[in-house]
Amino acid sequence: MNLRKIKPQYLKKPNPRIGLIALASDFMIEKDFVNVINGKKIDFFVNRIKCYNPLTSKNLIKMSKEVTNVTKEILPNQKIDCIAYGCTSGTIAAGFKSIEKKIKKAKPNTKVVTPSTAAIKALKKMNIKKISLFTPYPKKLNDEVFDFFVNENFIITSNSYFNIKSDIDIGKVDPNYLFKVLRKMDHKNSDALFVSCTALPILSILDKLEKKIKKIVLSSNQTLIWDALEKIGENNSIKGFGKLFNSN
Repeated sequence: MNLRKIKPQYLKKPNPRIGLIALASDFMIEKDFVNVINGKKIDFFVNRIKCYNPLTSKNLIKMSKEVTNVTKEILPNQKIDCIAYGCTSGTIAAGFKSIEKKIKKAKPNTKVVTPSTAAIKALKKMNIKKISLFTPYPKKLNDEVFDFFVNENFIITSNSYFNIKSDIDIGKVDPNYLFKVLRKMDHKNSDALFVSCTALPILSILDKLEKKIKKIVLSSNQTLIWDALEKIGENNSIKGFGKLFNSN
């Protein structure tokens, strides 16, 4: 037998890495990330965080207490270029600074993106002032999201919501039904429609919806992915997911 020890040769420059903290009950967010970054030289890693129902600010803040531990387990002791926290209402409830601090405790050198802050960044990028707003949440949580955008100096021209109390049920919404609901909303005084929630199956119908209502349509996952790609310098040549990706 000929036994040889061979010295390994490692990559000098690895692909940029995105880590995602997904809610344990979210059906959609991983699929949406994979669909958008398909074909790009990006490494994508996911860990899930326990979600508490019913959907309330108290439960969303409770969930955020595990952010540091969940982040640590995404490639332990390895560099991640950007961490995306996959919960819109959860970021609004806990606050971006709190989420960022918890993530950076585990990965000090990572960049942090969240759906709510990404939405604000995208709206400002596209010079949007007036929005129609849709959420799948219970009324109280819907109102908190409404207030978040108002406090960021946006005008809400119309607001509709589903009143779904469990996160796991949000991912079960029929996309074709969602398309009908969203196109029938009152958009006449708005510059754009924002659809909240990472679990809602909106990304696959977003392009079609923009063409139908003749308005810009933004969603939680779309803006989150867009901002994550911006952070790692890979936000180009993406088609089929709305006008936002053509704004660069």
